[in-house]
Amino acid sequence: MNHSSSRRQTVLATAVAAVLAFGAVTQVHAQASRRGQERREREAAAGKEQKAAAESFPNATRKAPGAKASAKAGPKLQKMVKLYDDDKAAEARALADEIIGNEAFNAYDRAFAAQIAAQIAYESDDSNGAIAYLDKALAFDGLDNNGHYNAMLMKAQLQLQEDKYTEGLATIDRFLGETKSQNPEHLVVKGNALYRLEKYPEAAAVLKQAIDATPEPRADWQQLLMAAYAESGQGDQAIAMAEKVAAKSPNDKRAQLNLVAVYLQADKYDKALVVLEKLRAAGQLTEDRDYRQLYATYLNIEGKERQAAAVIQEGLDKGILKPDHQSYLALAQSYYFSEQPGPAIDAYKKAAPLDDDGETYLNLARLLWQENRIPEAKEAAKQAMAKGLKKPDDAKKILALPSK
Repeated sequence: MNHSSSRRQTVLATAVAAVLAFGAVTQVHAQASRRGQERREREAAAGKEQKAAAESFPNATRKAPGAKASAKAGPKLQKMVKLYDDDKAAEARALADEIIGNEAFNAYDRAFAAQIAAQIAYESDDSNGAIAYLDKALAFDGLDNNGHYNAMLMKAQLQLQEDKYTEGLATIDRFLGETKSQNPEHLVVKGNALYRLEKYPEAAAVLKQAIDATPEPRADWQQLLMAAYAESGQGDQAIAMAEKVAAKSPNDKRAQLNLVAVYLQADKYDKALVVLEKLRAAGQLTEDRDYRQLYATYLNIEGKERQAAAVIQEGLDKGILKPDHQSYLALAQSYYFSEQPGPAIDAYKKAAPLDDDGETYLNLARLLWQENRIPEAKEAAKQAMAKGLKKPDDAKKILALPSK
């Protein structure tokens, strides 16, 4: 049977890819204020008496313009806000567009309307529309520093959400440069942009700064930093961080799987296996990808094919592993390379009909031929030919064998 030395990679490719929690890093979304707070701020903008909000950016280089709603625009601003708060988003957005386009209104009127329109667009899943409105709000330059810089921050976050990484980085760099902010949440936006642009060392430096300044950093920040370390060739740092997080949260499945991921990326399969087996013993391997990860790890360690077969069979028996072509093919190969031809044949028989072409049937035919089960080998070769083969020569040779 002509299996190549890269046999494990065939089994591992999908399973290991599913392991890496790095790919599942949570995107930084635009932050929206609560409706009650928005209502109070809008009422203040419409001319109602209220104490000024605390300055969020005390070190900003921008001097706030100090403009307020004009007498002409006041009624329209109030109506726009009421429409929005009454969930009449389309009407509120139309009125906002009217205010934005009226050159008789002052910079604050138009910037405030653009800010509300951006929020409406965002809530309507129109992120590009929201970005366009935020551009207008910033260009009018009429909001106080809180409103102005929160609009800039929202723009950066939405640009990242829309995969506009270069633009997003430019916006967050401008935000940080003008506000002088050291807020970890703001730094993470920059770290995320750098990571998406594959500037991994720079991303790691910014993310570490944010995490070091946070007593209880978020899990997705830590995942992103581990990913940046790993991608920038700083595997030791990624492992050290993953081990620290996992030790702190021994019952946190995600933290343990993140540790597995960095071990696998560093080819530390034995260590990854220890963590996975602890999860298995604790009954925490509850998803298809969990079992695929475990058997893939076994298959990446020489001489562990028998254990891999046991894991696959257990996953199938429990209904956790999907009974698909990949599972049965991995089971067949595990049995074959652990010198269990009978169970390997049974697994190949289950895998072959699920294959898109005839390659699995051909492997079944080869194994049956090796076991001197010629009639069955010829039947499998026929099935292989019927499903299609790129190189049918081996199937033809088996079909040409004399029957016994």
